[in-house]
Amino acid sequence: MVLKSADELTELVSRILAAAGASPDNARGVAEHLVLANLSGVDSHGVWHVKGYVEYIREGQLDPAARPEVVKETPTSVQVSGHWTFGHIAAAFAMERAIEKAAENNVALAALVQSNHIGRLGHYVEMAAAKDMVAMVFLGGQGNKNPTAVPFGGRAKLMHTNPLAMGFPGGEVPPMFFDYATTTVAGVKVVNAHRRQQELPPGCIVDAEGRPTTDPADFFKGGGHMAFGAHKGYALMLAIDYLGRIVGGADHFVEENRGGLYDAYSGTLMIVFKADLFQPFAAYAAAAGFRRGAGAGRSGRARPSAALPRRHSH
Repeated sequence: MVLKSADELTELVSRILAAAGASPDNARGVAEHLVLANLSGVDSHGVWHVKGYVEYIREGQLDPAARPEVVKETPTSVQVSGHWTFGHIAAAFAMERAIEKAAENNVALAALVQSNHIGRLGHYVEMAAAKDMVAMVFLGGQGNKNPTAVPFGGRAKLMHTNPLAMGFPGGEVPPMFFDYATTTVAGVKVVNAHRRQQELPPGCIVDAEGRPTTDPADFFKGGGHMAFGAHKGYALMLAIDYLGRIVGGADHFVEENRGGLYDAYSGTLMIVFKADLFQPFAAYAAAAGFRRGAGAGRSGRARPSAALPRRHSH
């Protein structure tokens, strides 16, 4: 087994992406995002994606040297085109713009279009929490070309995993993050179960006839994901498609042979606002830290967020 430190792995991934045509800053930004996902315990969004990104570059689906750009903005909103570069770079750019606007105007929304895979959604709400802001991220539209999820009680695939993330700064205790798919499990978990010849837990997938099954092979024979929480989870999945794709206007930015199977129509909506919008931050932090003091170190200060164990299903 080959073992590498986080720094060595980041450097290796950077070199691979640069060799595939990525600009130095794009290559480094993506590499850091992927390695941090692995360090955070979210291997489904880690460095194993590199091979797929390189293939997308070769196919022309992804422009590795492109830079995101503001398309439209107001004092409290911004629409960003990723110009089909790495989604991690485009999403970070959009979140940075939203944070800047919220700092000036209390609240801001960012809509991201023309973006490839943006990686771990929790990464972006962590950016906002580091600035003492609350953030929500909704990703929809990935099922328009290649749907993988069925409606509650149905068998025809109509949507995708439609993930969401929320983040809340913690003040003196660690921040609180939520990041998960609206399907019972993420797609990669079905792939891994199939490779390992393992059954899935009940309630994850249906076969081609819409019958619940635990055999991951049925998914690849025309089956689909199930929404978590039955009809309530499906309603949330549908709402995220409205928020991410429809509200953000992703359909107007579709280009042939861009974005691959999943991201041609994908849209991401980010909502950011100050945690102390309605009360002093000290009061917010006191309430946020209630019953959570055990999460702080001996000094009472919060541990760095990157050191916190996380569990994400997206």
